[in-house]
Amino acid sequence: MGCSPASGMSSDCSEIFNDGSKLSGFYKIKPLQSPAEFSVYCDMSDGGGWTVIQRRSDGSENFNRDWNDYENGFGNFVQKNGEYWLGNKNLHLLTTQGDYTLKIDLADFERNSRYAQYKNFKVGDEKNSYELNIGEYSGTAGDALAVRFHPEVQWWGSHQRMKFSTWDRDHDNYEGNCAEEDQSGWWFNRCHSANLNGLYYLGPYSNTTDNGVVWHTWHGWWYSLKSVVMKIRPNDFISNSV
Repeated sequence: MGCSPASGMSSDCSEIFNDGSKLSGFYKIKPLQSPAEFSVYCDMSDGGGWTVIQRRSDGSENFNRDWNDYENGFGNFVQKNGEYWLGNKNLHLLTTQGDYTLKIDLADFERNSRYAQYKNFKVGDEKNSYELNIGEYSGTAGDALAVRFHPEVQWWGSHQRMKFSTWDRDHDNYEGNCAEEDQSGWWFNRCHSANLNGLYYLGPYSNTTDNGVVWHTWHGWWYSLKSVVMKIRPNDFISNSV
């Protein structure tokens, strides 16, 4: 088993995995340009080496937060299924150090699960309001983030190249304030076809706006998912476990 030099912190969970840690759990990482190390949940299942950037599991955490909270991260960084957002600053630091694949694991209240995967997931810097960039889609949940299969929906529902918005920093393309209406921080357009930081309902819900935990290509706008995990790993990840 390889050992990292004592001085070198791992820059993400794929390095931790390939250094021999095969158990899922919280680890400290330090992306190349990060001034400090921070704690992150590493998913060592599903091929291993995934850095979890967001989790929803039970509605215990409030995701209706301001710009500052979304920038710095918030939530439960101790419990295995703790809900958290890793922080836009950290997402930027992680995704500028290489080419990352984003995988989103989704589950509903009927015990079904689906996933969506995007090549080349990148989050811009603060100056660019943590703009979202995603490449090619694959998976079973449908392409709700870029909606490339539907030009009309794309115009208002695609999240590709959208800046991040919160109720106190509105960067969407909508005359109103999506983040305020949908009570979440996200890469809103006019407003969304996916909102994984939305309000936690127990499945089907009704409200004046579609503000649940939504992935519209799977369950539509009026069904709020039971669990979400957003996780990233280098595109070219090769597990060196024998």
